[in-house]
Amino acid sequence: MLELVLSQIANGLVLGFLYVLIAIGLSIIFGMLGIVNFAHGAIFALGAYFAVTIVPVLGWWGLLLVPVATAALGVVFEITLIRRLYGKEPLFGLIVTFGLALLIEALIKFIWGPSGRPFSPPEFLQGFVEIGPVLLTKYRMAVIVCTIAILLALWYLLVRTPFGRIIRAGSEDREMVGLLGINVPRVFVGVVALSCCLAGTAGMLAAPLWTVAPSMAASAIMPAFVIVTIGGLGSYMGAIVAGLMVGIVTALTIQFWPAAAGASMYALMALVLLIRPRGLFGDR
Repeated sequence: MLELVLSQIANGLVLGFLYVLIAIGLSIIFGMLGIVNFAHGAIFALGAYFAVTIVPVLGWWGLLLVPVATAALGVVFEITLIRRLYGKEPLFGLIVTFGLALLIEALIKFIWGPSGRPFSPPEFLQGFVEIGPVLLTKYRMAVIVCTIAILLALWYLLVRTPFGRIIRAGSEDREMVGLLGINVPRVFVGVVALSCCLAGTAGMLAAPLWTVAPSMAASAIMPAFVIVTIGGLGSYMGAIVAGLMVGIVTALTIQFWPAAAGASMYALMALVLLIRPRGLFGDR
């Protein structure tokens, strides 16, 4: 019984780390731009479809282009759509990004078709790894390592670089950042590109674990909103802690109470909000 619980916790960590990558990108956009991006899940799905398309042509090294491609899309979206939402009512952002999500999903169905696409991990990552009583596939272990490396790189970017300090300062007071002579529109482009890069990378890593289908967008965006709510709006540490919590709770529920698996993360969110309405790391 203990071995089963530990194995499910390990699987939950894999799911949680993927959720963290999605939720942090969502949290960065909200913290700096004040926009709730409904299209974030669609970018996640695009990352998975880009991976499915690139690997047969360029091999596994071609996956390095997926984060670049989704970041470039983020630049296009910021310049053409999101830039027009700054300073307006939050409802405008919800409507525009929701429409963008529907447009991307329709394009996915038009280009790749409505049915799912199979996508297997590379041969060298097939098989299992046994760590004490825990049995984990090599690919899931690789996902954990990759996501930890990405989160460490993101931490360095946000804490140790001028761009990261601008993002953190802008999430507190955007007007003050502009008064310091910083090119705020250019920073906003970088923020959206970084957010889309994280979402696309999460989709690429999730492709061999999830069914690559247009419905991936909805399967990613709802947990991301739950995680941001649990962790606290605009809190990066909150997104990490809440993502791991949601992943573990979901994995354990799937194993021991499958009928409640879909509702478990919402129950966790309700419990946290009853105790701490602003989220675990949210500001008062």
